[in-house]
Amino acid sequence: MTVMEAIQARRSVRSYSSQPVTQQELESVLEAGRLAPSARNRQAWHFTAVRDAALRERLMAACKDQKQVGEAPVTLVVWAEDDPLMACGQSASTVDCSIALSFMLLRAAELGLGTCWLGAFDAEQVKEALGLPAQAVAVAVTPLGHPAEQPAARPRKAPAEVWDVRG
Repeated sequence: MTVMEAIQARRSVRSYSSQPVTQQELESVLEAGRLAPSARNRQAWHFTAVRDAALRERLMAACKDQKQVGEAPVTLVVWAEDDPLMACGQSASTVDCSIALSFMLLRAAELGLGTCWLGAFDAEQVKEALGLPAQAVAVAVTPLGHPAEQPAARPRKAPAEVWDVRG
């Protein structure tokens, strides 16, 4: 599968089978994140993979009771050690962790695994559930597992609505 094929295959999966994610699959997804670029090559991210059902239930509560967090055999939390600003004024942690998770989502799609980037969660509750350091920043959460559904592609804006090629 090419990168473009993985991009085209990726879907937000909200229902998962009970089939476990193998250690090899999990490590391959995590490795994709580790290899992602980061501001000034800080690599100040951490990828916490939660297999424990009781801890996934605590994370589900921190994620506004989204059932897929408890249903998927793994929940990934991407977090950073701190939250410095880049010269452009953007949060290095948010940008770096988002790039890393994007790489992980594409690798998961390539492996036939489902994910769903969650935007609805309480970052402080996620930190508390995982026992993260006080200065840590929980940036992203996604379930990871074998899809129990095959969602259709969602509509996308036309290139003319989002592309602006100059020169």
